[in-house]
Amino acid sequence: MISQATSVMRRVAMPERAHVTTASSPEKLTAKTTRAPEKLTESLTLERRYTSKDFTALRAYVQRIPPAVIARTYYEPDDDAHAATPGAMERHLTTMLDALVALALAHGSTALADHLRASIRQHGRPSLTAVTFRMVTEAAQLASLPPRADHPIGAWLRPRVARRLKGEGIATLGELVAFCNRRGGSWWRSIPRIGPGRARAIVSWLRKQQASLQLTIDPDVDSKERDGVPLIAAGLIEVVPAVKVTESGPNSGPAGGTNGGPGDDPSGGLSSTSRLTLAPLERFAVPHALSGAHGENRSAAFCYIQANHDLDAVRAYLNRYRDQPKTLRAYTKELERFLLWAVVLRGKALSDLRVDDCEAYKDFLKNPDPRFVGERFPRHSPRWRPFALPHSSAAADGQASLSATLSPESQRYTVRVLRTAFTWWVDVRYLAGNPWKAVNDPVVIKRERAMKIERALPANLWRKLRDELDQRSAEAGGVTAGVQWRAVRAAILLMGDSGLRREEAASARREDLRPSSFGTPERPVWELTIVGKGQRERTVPVSAATLAALRAHWVDRGQDFDGATEEDKQSGPLLSPVVIPWTDASRRRHRVGQVGEAQPAKEAGYTADGLNRLISRMVTELVETMEGLNLEERSRLGQANAHAFRHTFGTQSVADEVPVDVVQKVLGHASLQTTTIYVQAEKQRVVEEVARYYAGIAAHKTGR
Repeated sequence: MISQATSVMRRVAMPERAHVTTASSPEKLTAKTTRAPEKLTESLTLERRYTSKDFTALRAYVQRIPPAVIARTYYEPDDDAHAATPGAMERHLTTMLDALVALALAHGSTALADHLRASIRQHGRPSLTAVTFRMVTEAAQLASLPPRADHPIGAWLRPRVARRLKGEGIATLGELVAFCNRRGGSWWRSIPRIGPGRARAIVSWLRKQQASLQLTIDPDVDSKERDGVPLIAAGLIEVVPAVKVTESGPNSGPAGGTNGGPGDDPSGGLSSTSRLTLAPLERFAVPHALSGAHGENRSAAFCYIQANHDLDAVRAYLNRYRDQPKTLRAYTKELERFLLWAVVLRGKALSDLRVDDCEAYKDFLKNPDPRFVGERFPRHSPRWRPFALPHSSAAADGQASLSATLSPESQRYTVRVLRTAFTWWVDVRYLAGNPWKAVNDPVVIKRERAMKIERALPANLWRKLRDELDQRSAEAGGVTAGVQWRAVRAAILLMGDSGLRREEAASARREDLRPSSFGTPERPVWELTIVGKGQRERTVPVSAATLAALRAHWVDRGQDFDGATEEDKQSGPLLSPVVIPWTDASRRRHRVGQVGEAQPAKEAGYTADGLNRLISRMVTELVETMEGLNLEERSRLGQANAHAFRHTFGTQSVADEVPVDVVQKVLGHASLQTTTIYVQAEKQRVVEEVARYYAGIAAHKTGR
């Protein structure tokens, strides 16, 4: 059996041997005479260029594969009219074979021509072996041209691979190259069933066709993941100020490329979209002149922290939040953005900045420099950018828009984070003063609602979703699919029945789940203790349906959810991946210590982002395949994310007349005013339903 990677390689390697191309219309390549050998060498009419798919199909036809099988394997009936029926497929292949034989007779070797003529005289048509077929295709180079950027991917890749690429909005070879360059070495991860083997084969073929495509594949597109990349990379990257062009004109402004090589642009100007050398906080270093070792704003008093320069001061501040990973991640993002802007675009050290610099950064946040913006990449990747594009920023033609406009709320958050950090540096006597104190917060519109709860599912849709999850979890389909459905069911019910945030669901532990002392044998109640937002501990009830889903999920993990005795009490994450991708990060998190050791590694649960991706992927599949949904319900379900199920609990519990103070305690709101938003949402729903009833009465009377 040929492996998938080998199959794809053979598929994409064919054009190199035959030098073939595609055509936008199924025209035919004909000779003035295809049966009489003596007239074949006179003149030929070339109207159609055959693709590698045609050559591969013809090779199968020569090997006596039935035309019906060829049409099903290599063509799409919707895209290729000649593959609609076995008869049409055979006529297409016969015409192609006759045309190629005619070209081989005209331009091939004497020995090949003699062999073909003898075969035609004996059998009435050429009888080819694998060797003679290859000789015919090599001689028939008049029927082949290299691929072009506007050719559809279906003409060059197998139908199954082409369908998966089209699912990502990739229609042509040019769009495929742009997609690969934009995503880098992990371009294939968002495409179902395109693994690293297929990805390397496709990229290898694209590289060989760069001249004909007139496109270039970036060097790191087919780079492999590095094993054991540490959090603090060994090699530091020095970031330096971008060269500024002083001449007026359209190209004036900060430059890019390698942060200031004048030779980057042969025209003498520097493109505003050329790539800057940027690196995350743990990997970048700055020149001594910009390090802040002798900054103008450095305090002359005794400093309470061991900080010789600005990077030391930043790391000392972030170290305060080492036990709060979410806060640490958010503050690191804001400070490294500000540092990179100050050094690269402003050309100043952090301890040299004044009020006018802070005002300039506030303006920068309204429209970040395109060179600071890019798609999400790992922090060790050279493609990493400080500002990540949202997933919806990719244009329809496959080109990403290099803009990441922050909302006014996000801009205000950034200013406040920086002001707080500078205040601390003044308090510990690293800085003499805080320039951010003289900077006003960005203007923010006070919203009518503090939370957007419109994504909460209506009661009827919530019931349909629960029933569908139960059905798919019980179906005896593929092993992997069933495991994934049971995991996502447990996660959705944990959030939808207990009002958990995704971070709380990901961090929930089995040892914190226990039967409640307030339950009865007739109505048993379980409760789960979690640490939520603001490091506040709370206890929430857990439904019987959620318990059943968790037990099924634990069976998939090969563990006993209940445990035999109190001494054998189970522990571990409530939710943990059963299907673990064979990626570097997954191996480090889930597989370390599980190979070649007597004791398996401690089981790790989902990360909050990993759980969110699982739910988003499975909900998308439900939107596309779930039956019994009308258009409005399908649209509402498509807008739902992981947090929407927490909002669903809030709206449904209030609708069922659960006291607001009880809902507040379950959801973990610090203020009752926040919880009353769900009461207002329920009032709005009641008014809308009654208004619909009134409209129905009026229409009925009018009909009379």
